[in-house]
Amino acid sequence: MRIDRLIGILSILLQKEKVTAPELAEHFEVSRRTINRDIEELCKAGIPVSATQGHGGGISIMDGYKINHTLFTNKEMQDILAGLRSLDSINQTNRYVQLMEKLSAGSSCFMASNQTMLISLSSWYKNSLPAKIEIIRNAIELKTEIKFHYYSPAGESSRQIEPYCLVFQWAGWYIWGWCKMRKDFRLFKLNRMEETIATGIVFNPRKYILPDLENKKIFTDNINIKALFQPEYKWRLVDEFGTGCYTEQEDGRLLFQSGYTNKNYLLSWLLSFGDGVELKEPEEIRKELNIIIKNMSDIYK
Repeated sequence: MRIDRLIGILSILLQKEKVTAPELAEHFEVSRRTINRDIEELCKAGIPVSATQGHGGGISIMDGYKINHTLFTNKEMQDILAGLRSLDSINQTNRYVQLMEKLSAGSSCFMASNQTMLISLSSWYKNSLPAKIEIIRNAIELKTEIKFHYYSPAGESSRQIEPYCLVFQWAGWYIWGWCKMRKDFRLFKLNRMEETIATGIVFNPRKYILPDLENKKIFTDNINIKALFQPEYKWRLVDEFGTGCYTEQEDGRLLFQSGYTNKNYLLSWLLSFGDGVELKEPEEIRKELNIIIKNMSDIYK
């Protein structure tokens, strides 16, 4: 992509006193003519790039423009690299890290193997998810609609949306877009989307704001629970809610009190502890659990 190359050339010029067009052409694997056009574009953008001919000549940024020889410190480069590697983990490629190597241009110390941070955004759906993300990203860039078959708690449906933003939240990927069926903005989970295709239908972008991703905005059940957990599940409570989420009782059990914003998730969460938890409140959820457990008992008799 040309914008990546322009940023890369600028990064090199800020880090080096002088560089030749053939060196840039080899570094970015393009022709010398392409590099010359890129330099012209940088000049049009107001960056004072100068070129000198002959022995010892080359391309440089005029004195007085550079503030520092490097755009980022090594620590900042490490953080950037960690973020780029997290993007690579989605598609199972090295595309973004390779881009960073080109932008680094001689500052290879931050590319060392002793990375102190590793972020992986990959999932169990690594075989199907990258293709969906690529379709959606292209559609967002081209401002074209996408359509898909969607599975939700309310049932199945065919949807066609104007895509605006990919979102990674709650350990999953979502697309925020204008749903033509609901005539409003909606958040769709990629794992529940099938037969995702780009329609090629161009749309005029609407004014929009990013979704409010607070749990209470997305999940609105607002349930206050009180439950007693067996002590062997302390690690799970600490892992999911922190060390101050429970009060240890005289019999060793852990009294847990918290708000929950989705009843279905709450039920499945409690059932995941088996007989290691007793829900005390609210009574209506306790009754639902009782019915579920009885039905399960009938299945396994």
